[in-house]
Parts: sequence; C-alpha cells; structure tokens
Amino acid sequence: MVAFQDWAREQAGYMEGVLAELLPSRDTVPHRLHGAMRYATLGGGKRVRPMLALAAGELTHASRDRVKIVAAAVEAIHAYSLIHDDLPCMDDDVLRRGRPTCHIEFDEATALLAGDALQALAFQLVSAHTLCDSANAQVELIRLFAEACGSRGMAGGQAIDLANVDRQISLPELEHMHMLKTGALIRASVLMGALCGKPLSDAERGRLDHYAKCVGLAFQVVDDVLDCESNTEKLGKTAGKDLNANKPTYVSLMGLTQAKAFAAELLEDAVASVAPFGASATRLTELAQFIVRRDH
Repeated sequence: MVAFQDWAREQAGYMEGVLAELLPSRDTVPHRLHGAMRYATLGGGKRVRPMLALAAGELTHASRDRVKIVAAAVEAIHAYSLIHDDLPCMDDDVLRRGRPTCHIEFDEATALLAGDALQALAFQLVSAHTLCDSANAQVELIRLFAEACGSRGMAGGQAIDLANVDRQISLPELEHMHMLKTGALIRASVLMGALCGKPLSDAERGRLDHYAKCVGLAFQVVDDVLDCESNTEKLGKTAGKDLNANKPTYVSLMGLTQAKAFAAELLEDAVASVAPFGASATRLTELAQFIVRRDH
C-alpha cells in the first residue's frame, strides 16, 4: 500500500484537477465572478474533506467517478464557507491559505456572490450525477448534505459562534457549536462518500458515523490549539484571531494541555470505531491521525 503522505499528495493533486474541470471557466461570463470562485477554491488547502469522502468511498468499494463528484461538492461548500467567514460582517480577515482573502483580492460584493454560487454549484453537482445505486440512497445523500450546510449544520454553527463573542459558555455548548460549524460538513463528507458504494448495515453505518463525529470535533480542537501555538506564516491565516476576538475555544475553556489530551482521546475513539472494518479503513484511520497530529 502507498504511504499515507504519498496517497494524500496524490489525492490533493487529483482533486485540484477535478475541481478545475468542474468549476466554471474564467472565460465564461460573468468573468469576474467565475474568477473569484476559482481563486477561492483552487491552488491551496489541505483537501481534508474530499480525502475523507474518497477514503469512505474506498471503504464501500464505490466508483471513483461517483465519489469525485461528492468530494468536489463538499470542497465547494467548504470554499464558500471560508469566503463568507472572512467577510467584514463575519470574522473580518484579510489572509486565507497564505494569500489575500477573496473579498480583499476582488471586492465584498463579488466575494459574497462567489460564495453563493459555489453553494449552488455543490448542489447542482450532487443532483446532476448518478452517485448511488438507488434513487432513495441518492435522495438521502442530498438531504444529508443540505442538513450539514444549513441552520442545523454549518450555517447554524457559525450563527452560534457569532452570538457567543465576548460571552462565557459551557463546554457542552462549545461542543454543540463546533459539531455544527465544523463537524457537520466533515461528517457529511464521510457519509456521502460511503453512500456512493455498497450499502452498509445499521451497525456499520453507526460505526462510520461515530468516526466522522469524533474526527469532526477533533479537527476543531486542533484548530484551537494551533491558533494559540502556531504562527500566521505556517497556518496561512491570521494566528491568534480567536483569542484576539475573545471567542470561546477549547483552549480558553480547558487549557492547552487538556485540549491536546481531548484531541488525542477523540483520535483514539475514531480509530476504534472503524477498526472492525479492517484494512479497508486504513485511509480513514490515517486521515484521523493526520487531522489530530497536523501542524497547520
């Protein structure tokens, strides 16, 4: 089996090509909007969500041609969320992936529309292609995706986040916020990738779902740690932003040492959840380890 770093590099390059093909061309009217969409999506990022979808597809022996559409759709949603998160009315940031944020490179109106268009493109992709063996499974896939993006998912988590600036909240409240803001799309990436292949039993689906929830939460815990420990150059975004904005984080509530220990516990739980799948879950296990042990 190819080493994880080589596999991850290969998947990231593959997804760059898939996204470049599926995104509207800069030569297509409206040129500036399409340029902003491509700017925000291509040429950077870890591609964790697409890789989770691809790895889950491997678990259920899904066709790569199917899973690449799901992977592109979740990355389009992720790119849209980053554009909107960086806007002055949200987190008001000027740096993303080591370069100017979309509204700085273009303008606020174009950035807002680019995010809107990327969200629409994501749902166009998952509805225009045959991704599952049955119509019912594909409807479930689209429903799961919509829920992950909406008020009971990513958008809702962002709303809770904004509402809690300068407020003290409990650890369960913080966990709920991040299960929506960060965890919902990560969970959807895993489950949607798996839905493209052979059906899972209820028990298998439960194990995969638990893995996805643990990984989604661990991703945010590690983000909070890196926001304190890393630097802007390595992160490619403004370090210390949450602390300066007086936002509640796992580090502010638990302390740095305990937050790191919590991430390690989530990793152990995630790996144990998919262990019964055997070798077919190797990439999911490696991705969980990468998410928790990354330095940016």
